[in-house]
Amino acid sequence: MSFSHRNREAQGSGMTSQRARDRMVERLQADGIGDRRVLEVIRHLPRHQFIDEALASRAYEDTALPIGRGQTISQPWVVARMTEALIETRLPARVLEIGTGSGYQAAVLAGLVGTVYTVERIEELLRSARRRFRALKLDNIRSRHDDGRLGWPEESPFDAILVTAAGPELQAALLAQLAPDGCLIAPVGPPGRQTLTRIRAGEDGWTREDLGPVSFVPLLGGTG
Repeated sequence: MSFSHRNREAQGSGMTSQRARDRMVERLQADGIGDRRVLEVIRHLPRHQFIDEALASRAYEDTALPIGRGQTISQPWVVARMTEALIETRLPARVLEIGTGSGYQAAVLAGLVGTVYTVERIEELLRSARRRFRALKLDNIRSRHDDGRLGWPEESPFDAILVTAAGPELQAALLAQLAPDGCLIAPVGPPGRQTLTRIRAGEDGWTREDLGPVSFVPLLGGTG
């Protein structure tokens, strides 16, 4: 899927222009992101539409930004790294995302995979994300307001699961919703000591890999 044909507003100008996105992609490449499929989706996706207008001039900096309710939109490098780790061996058809937030990570996934199922516990954030999905005509994203720790069992199993908030340990409910040959990416650990973790399911059980240190907001239960 290409985002290059979206409306004029999506293209932006100045600090939110296509040139700004091109520079961001160049920085991502210089910092080790090598999957061209991921880079091309990020190149054409208007990140400035996923944050408050007052912060739009910072949209293509490689930094996390606040989106309200104590949540953030992850820095572009982290989004790119999680995405390329998820699709390294194959493009999954059905992906579950835990923590919709602004909707940016789901939108990146939507440019690569068949269907994205995304769960968000904060209804206000989910409503805003849904408006963005509609504006960008991302019709392969399904969303749900619920406790993300529970996943989306009615739609399981999933080929891949991506968690955008950190818990002290992996959630058993999410592992149970992973397909027999699936892949799960999640930050794990307490604040200040989180590690990006990849779990792969196989005939001999789980394979766990540590992909490096990260910093995410905590994975909370309930809804708001």
